[in-house]
Parts: sequence; structure tokens; C-alpha cells
Amino acid sequence: MLRVGSRAACVACRNLVANNMGVRFRIPLQKLHPLSRAIHHRYSGNGNPQRPPHRTAARYFTSMSRLPMRPPKPPPGSGGHGYQQQRNFWVARLAARLLKLRYILLGSAVGGGYTAKKTYDEWKEMLPDFSEYNWVIPDFVWELSEQIDLDKLAKALPEMEEIAKLLPDFDKIGENFTFLKSLLTSETSGDPPLKATDSSAAVAHEAGDKQYKKSSDKEKVDQLQEELLRTQLRYQRMLERLEKENKELRKVVLQKDDKGIHQRKVKKSLIDMYSEVLDILSDYDANYNTQDHLPRVVVVGDQSAGKTSVLEMIAQARIFPRGSGEMMTRSPVKVTLSEGPHHVAMFKDSGREFDLTKEEDLAALRHEIELRMRKSVKEGQTVSCETISLSVKGPGIQRMVLVDLPGVISTVTTGMATDTKETIFSISKAYMQNPNAIILCIQDGSVDAERSIVTDLVSQMDPQGKRTIFVLTKVDLAEKNLASPSRIQQIVEGKLFPMKALGYFAVVTGKGSSAESIDSIKDYEEDFFQNSRLLRDGMLKAHQVTTKNLSLAVADCFWKMVRESVEQQADVFKASRFNLETEWKNNYPRLRELDRNELFEKAKNEILDEVISLSQVTPQHWESILQKKLWERVSTHVIENIYLPAAQTMDSGTFNTTVDIKLKQWTDKQLPHKALEVAWETLQEEFARFMAEYKGKDQDDIFDKLKEAVKDESIKRHKWNERALDSLRVIQHNALEDRSITDKPQWDAAIQFMEETLQSRLKDTESVIKDMVGPDWKERWLSWKNRTPDQHIRNETKNELDRLLKLHDEHTAYLANDEVTTVRKNLEARSVEVDPILIKDTWHQLYRRHFLQKALSHCNLCKRGFYYYQRHFVDSELECNDVVLFWRIQRMLVITANTLRQQLTNTEVRRLEKNVKEVLDDFGEDMEKKTQLITGRRVQLAEDLKKVREIQEKLEAFIEALHKEK
Repeated sequence: MLRVGSRAACVACRNLVANNMGVRFRIPLQKLHPLSRAIHHRYSGNGNPQRPPHRTAARYFTSMSRLPMRPPKPPPGSGGHGYQQQRNFWVARLAARLLKLRYILLGSAVGGGYTAKKTYDEWKEMLPDFSEYNWVIPDFVWELSEQIDLDKLAKALPEMEEIAKLLPDFDKIGENFTFLKSLLTSETSGDPPLKATDSSAAVAHEAGDKQYKKSSDKEKVDQLQEELLRTQLRYQRMLERLEKENKELRKVVLQKDDKGIHQRKVKKSLIDMYSEVLDILSDYDANYNTQDHLPRVVVVGDQSAGKTSVLEMIAQARIFPRGSGEMMTRSPVKVTLSEGPHHVAMFKDSGREFDLTKEEDLAALRHEIELRMRKSVKEGQTVSCETISLSVKGPGIQRMVLVDLPGVISTVTTGMATDTKETIFSISKAYMQNPNAIILCIQDGSVDAERSIVTDLVSQMDPQGKRTIFVLTKVDLAEKNLASPSRIQQIVEGKLFPMKALGYFAVVTGKGSSAESIDSIKDYEEDFFQNSRLLRDGMLKAHQVTTKNLSLAVADCFWKMVRESVEQQADVFKASRFNLETEWKNNYPRLRELDRNELFEKAKNEILDEVISLSQVTPQHWESILQKKLWERVSTHVIENIYLPAAQTMDSGTFNTTVDIKLKQWTDKQLPHKALEVAWETLQEEFARFMAEYKGKDQDDIFDKLKEAVKDESIKRHKWNERALDSLRVIQHNALEDRSITDKPQWDAAIQFMEETLQSRLKDTESVIKDMVGPDWKERWLSWKNRTPDQHIRNETKNELDRLLKLHDEHTAYLANDEVTTVRKNLEARSVEVDPILIKDTWHQLYRRHFLQKALSHCNLCKRGFYYYQRHFVDSELECNDVVLFWRIQRMLVITANTLRQQLTNTEVRRLEKNVKEVLDDFGEDMEKKTQLITGRRVQLAEDLKKVREIQEKLEAFIEALHKEK
């Protein structure tokens, strides 16, 4: 039994009253019984410290005996006067009581009005805030009223009878108070002390009464607990029904807002602004800079512990890839949760919206996440530190930012990289070392707690547990498999692990089937906890179960952390901005702060200007360059393979036949290809020349690597139009077929072309001969140079062959064997040993020089031969067929150069310009390429300045919006 005024009695009273009226009902404090309110004030620190709770309780129970009673009758024989005075006194007391009743009624009216106003305010808070939509009144009101069926909404609201059913049974509460009072009064009044003379039978009888009373009390308490659970469940269903109606109403409002009434742009939500800041920070430093101390919820846990399932329950959609025991989360996934009219998901770098109410879109979203994860993992690795950013919106979703990390593993299995375990630990520590990060530690309840790895890791990063929330998953399996359910109680009370936490939660995330929907999982979770002995026996508290309570707690903790730390982080970035601006002013005072993208755009414009300059090249310049380069490319073949073999024939008929055959073969196989190669090289050289000229005009050398890369890649991609090859072959063949020189200037031009060509070849041949025989006597005397033994032998051989040529001026191009033998013997007579091959090689160069000298003499004679050529006179001394050959070659060069110039200016320059644009566009989309080609401290400093300014500005805008929301 409990003693009146004792602390245990007050605590029991408080628990009984609170369990019947305060738990899970969220009834305002003003509606509680005075005793419960007094105890609440005492234990919450708001009561009067001078008045202990046991006095308040005792005063409440003793006040029951102070109600006005009927006045007693006067005793007989007391006299009328005394009785009259006593009667008057009783009348006065009654009047006072009536007057007091007026104040009681007045006070009750005031209190009732205040309570009604409080209840109205609470219901009003449950409705959406329409203050942001005042600009659409009055049109918005009528449009909204047309869409909302008020009769349907009224029917959806609970009836008064249903509300009455949900209210606590005040009769039973009265009985409980009577029962409690009897316990207290029996303790205070007490039975008379047992005397020594009491018999043993009386003592045994009293003990039996106490035992019976104790068992009946326990049954009473069990009945009260069951009644409380049933009442809680009824009230919870009513709340869920009201929340659903509230969601529907908010959805209608948000849909109207989403359509954009009067084309007004809606401001970004608070969580979206915060998520943008985190995305910028992620881009600013992919290695998670220690300056980034902004809060986010970091979800960590052992592999297959249910991290992803918990996250999906919070997001209310099955959005992540699933596997049976294998690693599915291969990179961090940042999920921004916010409220919206439609349940959709979207990636940060994509405009596509995935409708999470459609299974096709859910499957596509899971596939896209898996592809992005695999793409982020480098070759030879298993996991990646690259973050995938995803946003999820929907009605009733709690606003927060979560980061799902790869599951912690204990052993590296086959197919994994050897450093997978260390990489996962490194990624997890990098996120958890943020002092403002909220750690959501997921523990699998279906396995032994001693097998957990993540708890030790979390204890290292947050030893005091000031920012850790512990979640025990798969509680249904744990209750079924564990022999001692109290072990679950030890876990959720923080007594089993050395890890400390802000709160402990137990959740159920389904039966393990990937085909389960979120709604079915919620129903299963609710049914499990309704029937679970863990909750019924008090091992788990009502606020510690279900993912719904978990999401509410995590969201509250997240926003509390954001409000406490965001301004401090803004100050940090403000200081960083000042340091970077100071460095720029000191090192680059006259340059604008252009980041890498802006510098790329500037270089892009310069390169395009240089390409456009190619179209301004004159036709004469193109043809002159093409003709010169083409002759340099084909001159050796013309002289060595066409002219010399034909010129060494005996008559003009053989000469012309040989020339025609060799020209036809050359035109069919080699000449068109050589011409196109020359044209392509000419285009490249002109493009490089213009870029070099622009570089000299005070251009920024920071673009050199980029321009060179663009030029090389554009040339690599450019392919000449192959259809031009056939037409060019026909044009060249027709040009070489023509032999008719129509006027004297053309004849003179051909002779000049022939003379320049032969002189150039003669000069080359003499240079070769000089290298063979060494320095002459003048160089040996003046420059003190000597001949080598090989040069001495070649010089003796040359002198002997020169004598042979003087004797036989019309000698053929080849030495006979007997002539070789004669030369060799003559040299041996002078003690010079020589090889026959050396004799032939020396003869080839000497005869070539001899022939070119004779051809130049003949060229001078043909300067006056146009008259004979025009009248077709047959004169052996003035047969100028070689002049006609060079005229044909020269005309072919002119026509080919003109054709190539037309193709260049009309087609290829434009195609090259198109290729350059494509290359620039590809480089512009490849951030890694731009980072490689545009480098230097100046670029990095401008990049940092831009990012820090952007972060600071967005943080300030977020802080301003956060203050407004407060």
C-alpha cells in the first residue's frame, strides 16, 4: 500500500493520469486534470519549487471533503435565539457560497473560452498557410472552391460520435481515481497496530487478503494498459485520416501554385535552396573539404542492414536498386526530400521527372541510379566517392537532406578490389567527421549485435553521441529469433553497445520482398507493433517505433542543427572570399576575374575568328601556294620517271610516245591523290599561320594548349570529300592531253619553267658530286680541309669518267661492261683500287650533270623555236618536244591549283569551320578536358573566387529565408 503524501504515490498518480489522458493524445496542458498538471509542472521545471508535489496531491484529495453540506439541526432544548443565530450564520454562508458560485461560473466561462481558442489554434496550424497566396485573392478563392467539394470534405471529417468514442472514458478514470484514493487513504489511516496477543490465524488471514488485493491490482493495471493501447490506436487512425485529408487539401493548393496562377513564379523552397548550396560545395571540392561543415543526414550501416530500405520508407518510394546480399550502393547518393504536389524524383543534372506513382518510372529511376553508380566507379575499383545528387518531392514528405553511403563490410569477397574495405571506411569517415553531420546509424536487428562493425566506427567519430540517431531494423525478425526479447530493450536503451546516441528507434521495413509497396510495408509495420509484446510489455516506448516517428525525429534534429550552424559557416566562407580577393588584387590587378568556363568562351571566340579568316584569303594566294607546293611534291617524279627516260631516246616519236604513256599512268594512279594531299596540307598550314598571327597580337598565352588541341583534333576529324578525286583525275588527264601552245608568251613561260627546273636539278647534282669527291684544291688550301680515302678514290674515278665523256659526247646513260673494265684498269695503273659498283654510281651522277647541261643548252636554242613549232617545220636541231612537255606539266599545275582552290573556298574551309565548332562544343561539355587545357594559378584562383562568392550568396539567401520561416 502507498502512504498518503509519499513521492511514490504522487508518481503513481502522475503515471496513471498521464497514461489515460496525456500519452499519444497530444492534449494541451490546460485540458489535463489539476493534479496531472501540477505534477507536470513539477517535473518539467515550470512549477513552483516551494510547493512539493505531494502537498498538491494531498490538498486535491482532501478538498473532496470540503464541499458544502446541509446545516445540522439544532439540538432540542437549545432555544430559539441560539438556533436563529446559527440559522442566520448558515444563510450568510449560503449567500457567500452563491456569490462565490458566480465567480466560479465566470472563471469557467473564461477558461472554457481560452481552451476553445487554444483548440481552434491547434486545428488552424494543421491547415496549410495561405498567407503566401494572398496575391491571388479573390480569383484564387473562387477557383479553389470550385475544385474542392465541400460536402465531400464535410462527409470525410469524423462524426461527433466517432470523436466521442476516441475520448477517454471519464467514468473509468473516475473509478481509477476512486481506486487510487482508496489506496492512499488506506495507507494514511492505516489499520490499528497488531498486538502481541493476535493469534497466528488472524495474521495468516490478513496476509491472504493482501495477496488477493495485490493480484487484483495487477489485473486492474493490465486492463488499464490494454484499454490505453486500444484508445491510442483509435486516436492514431483518426490522426492518420485527418492527415490524409490535410495532404489532399495541401496538394490542391500546391497544384494551383504549380500551374502558376497569373503566370507568377513561385519561390524556391527552403530545402531546395539548402540543397543547392550542398551541390555547389560538392563541385567546389570533390574531396569533401573540411571547410564544408554544413549539416546533412549521413546514413551509415553494415552491408544489407537495411539502410536503403529505411531511406525509401522516409522518401515513401522504392527508388533504389535492390540485390540479394550483394553490394548495391556503390557511391554516395545525396537525396533531397521536400514537400510538393506530386510524388516525383529528379536528378540534379537532368530535366526528366520520374513519376514515383508509376511502376514504369520507378523501374527507370532505379535503372538510371544503377547506371550512374557503375559509371562513377573507375576501372579496377568497386566503389566511388563521386556523389549522385537526387531530389524527391511529394505530399507529406519531411524536409531534409540525406546521404546514403556504401555499406560497411568486414571482408573483401571475390570480384571486389583489394582496397574496397578501406575505401568504404574512408568515404564514411569523410562524411561523418563533419561536426554538424547527423549520423543515422542503421543496425540489423536480425543478426547478433556483436557482428556489427558500424557501431565501433560511429563511436570513434561521435564518442559523445551528440549527433547520432540509432535505428534498429528488422525488429520483427529479431523478436521471432531472439530467445530473450529483453536484449532488444537493451539495444534501444543504449545499454548493449558502447556507442551513445541522441535517440533510439526500432523499425520494420517489410518482409524482405522487393515487390512490396511502401503502403503494404507501412501496414505491416503498424500491425506488427500493435500486436508486439515489445510495446505491450513496455520494452519499447510508443515514440520509439515506426519509420514515421523516425522521420519526424530526424527532420527535427536536422533543422535544429541547420539553424545552429549555418550562420557560422557563412562567416567562414566570407573570410575565405576576402583572402582570395586580396590574392587576386595583388597578383592580377589589371585582369578580369574570368573562371575556366569564361576563359574557354573567350578562347572559343578567338579560334572561330581565326577560322573565319581563312575565307578572306584571296584566290591568287591560294592558287600560288597550291601550284608551288604541288610542283615540289611531283617534280622529282616528273624529272626522274618521265622526262629523263624519254629525253634519252633517239627520236621525237619515241620521246612523245614514252611521255604519253608515263603521263597516263601517273594521272590514273598517283597525281590526284598527291594533289589532294597538297591541298589538305595547305589548308592546315594556312590555319596554323592565322592562329600564329593572332597569337602575336597581344593574345593570352593561357590559350596556347587549348588552341593547339583544337587545331589537332579538327584536322584529325576533317576528311576531304572523296567525290572530288574522280573529277580532279578527269580534269588533270584532259590538261595533260593538250599539246597546242597557242602564243609566244606561253612558249616563253614554258621555256622559263623548264630552265628553272633543270637549273635546280643541275645544282642538286653538282652538290651530290661535290660531296662524293670532297673539297677541291682551293678549299683544301684556304680552309685546310682534306679528302677522305673514299673521297680520294671517287675523285680519281670521276677524273677518269670525265675523260671518257669528253671523248664520247653522245654517250648513252649506261656504261658498258668493257668500259667499266677499262676504267678500273686505268685506275689500278695509278694504284687506285676501285669497285665496279662505285664506278657505275659515280658515272650516274656525272652523266646526269652532263645531260642537264646539254638540256639547258638546248633550252636556250628553243627560245627561238616557237616559229618552227607553230608552222610544223621538221628541223632536227630544233625539235623542242621537251619544251612542250614542260608546258603540259605547267598547264596541268595551273588547272589543278585552280580546281583545288575552288574546292577549298567553296567546301573544305566551311567544313573545317564546322569541325572546329564541333570540337569546341565537345570540349565545352567535357569539364575534365577544359581542366587539362586551361590551367594555371590564375585560372584556379578565379574558379575558387566564383565558387566561394556563389556559396556565400546562396547561404545568405538561405539564412534570410530561414529567419522568415521562423
